[in-house]
Amino acid sequence: MASSSAVGKLSREEFRRQKDLDAARKAGTAPAELDKEGKSINPHIPQYISKAPWYLDQGGPSLAHQRRPDSEPVSTLDSWYDRGARAGPAATKYRKGACENCGAMTHKKKDCLERPRKKGARYTGKDIQADEVIQEVAAGYDAKRDRWNGYDPTEHKKITEEYAAIEAARQAMREEEIDNQTTTDLTAVKKIAKAKGGTGGGGDDFGSSDEDDADEDKYADAADAVGQKLDAKTRITVRNLRIREDTAKYLINLDPSSAYYDPKTRSMRDAPVKNVAPEDAKFAGDNFLRHTGEAMDVQKLQLFAWQSNNRGADVHLHANPTQGELLHHEFREKKEQQKETTKVGVLAKYGGEEYLAAPPKELLTGQTEEYVEYSRTGMVIKGKERVKTRSKYAEDIYINNHTSVWGSWYNATTGQWGYACCHSVIHASYCAGKAAIEAAKATSAQTLLQLPSSSDGQRTSQEESQQEESASSRKTRDDALSKRRLGEGEMSLDAKALKAAVQEERKRKSDSDAFQDERGKRSKLGGSSHDVTEEELEAYRMSRNAGMEDPMYNYKDPEDT
Repeated sequence: MASSSAVGKLSREEFRRQKDLDAARKAGTAPAELDKEGKSINPHIPQYISKAPWYLDQGGPSLAHQRRPDSEPVSTLDSWYDRGARAGPAATKYRKGACENCGAMTHKKKDCLERPRKKGARYTGKDIQADEVIQEVAAGYDAKRDRWNGYDPTEHKKITEEYAAIEAARQAMREEEIDNQTTTDLTAVKKIAKAKGGTGGGGDDFGSSDEDDADEDKYADAADAVGQKLDAKTRITVRNLRIREDTAKYLINLDPSSAYYDPKTRSMRDAPVKNVAPEDAKFAGDNFLRHTGEAMDVQKLQLFAWQSNNRGADVHLHANPTQGELLHHEFREKKEQQKETTKVGVLAKYGGEEYLAAPPKELLTGQTEEYVEYSRTGMVIKGKERVKTRSKYAEDIYINNHTSVWGSWYNATTGQWGYACCHSVIHASYCAGKAAIEAAKATSAQTLLQLPSSSDGQRTSQEESQQEESASSRKTRDDALSKRRLGEGEMSLDAKALKAAVQEERKRKSDSDAFQDERGKRSKLGGSSHDVTEEELEAYRMSRNAGMEDPMYNYKDPEDT
């Protein structure tokens, strides 16, 4: 069997051929595999035994990692480096290649353990240290794994003497503090007794210095904590499996068809209450906790190992976790690089990178730092009033002598929209002012229905005369405002008035704003808009023929040319 380092990543075809070859070797139809020494490798040996670890690069199939080496370094646990040994007397002058600090030839300046000198031995040539003894200690299997190998027991004696001196000084300070004050406190009595006991004096021993009352006070608060077991001597805090005051999992929902509870392991994987969000539930199930923290990373790593193994790669999460983690990390880096390359290619081909940048937070939330204070009536008291958003279309521009826009008036009777200044329901019509409004009211169906009538057929002469006068006046007014007299039928136009009307219409179209201001001033002075004459209407129609009503105005027949 080949080692993991020699096999590497196999393709589907190579993986299939390797499986067929292994099956043939086990059946005896193919010769067994040979190692570097020419020895046959039993094909029935399990793969986890025959394969060498990934960190042992043997370069080919071999079972050398399972065999004991022929020769091991002979050493004992007592053999170790002779610390501080010097090789003969020191030199009298500085030698080339020696340590610039102390002058020894066995190490460099960066490895020197001497105190750094202001001027090294290289420049002064004085106080040159002797060379150290370089030893080669062959450590065997036991010597390599002995954590106390090379330790000098005499070093521990210095530590015990230092701690003993500190403890003696502490007891002396306690005795001096107690002698300076007279008290009957139990704590002070214990300290006195303890001090006497520590110095060899008589009296009861209230405990060693390690179990002082001051030390016990540090654990007094933790001793009353719920779910904690405290041992004052061992100082070990152990947490119970479940706090007794908490509700047990199987008591959250007593419905038998709810989540299953395992009494042996005290686990409930699913949520006992289904109609509550996991974030708001008192207990959302053990699976909810398994999908938080680093648990998702472990699942992704396991999924990567399975998919890699199916594709022919030798990746196993439990047998070789280090290799799996390294390969997964390399896979994620290549995936991010590929995603970034694809993104850059798409942006370079189609553009649109400016739309990927996030807008400012002020635009996202619609909030600003500008303070504005309003009164009850809506007036601004403090601050600057917010500027109203303007439309991209032209505003406050009126056409055809109108003082309002189209759609500012609605006729509820006919269900039509029109102009509020003249109640005209024809779009882009010429404004006739209040005269058009009065004519529309006079000819409306409601006005005609509200005429007075007598049920018995008897009328007085006064009523008949009034009705005849109103009918004649209405007929005269209708004739004056009828379409037959205004722009239709036989018209008698004044040439001078028509020429003036055409010039006025051209002036209105060339400078609409100035013309509207002049019209507005004249209407305010006169009290109402002036009546439209036949000359003005004809001038308006002559200016409209070019593009608004006649789409064939600019058409020319090629046969006529």
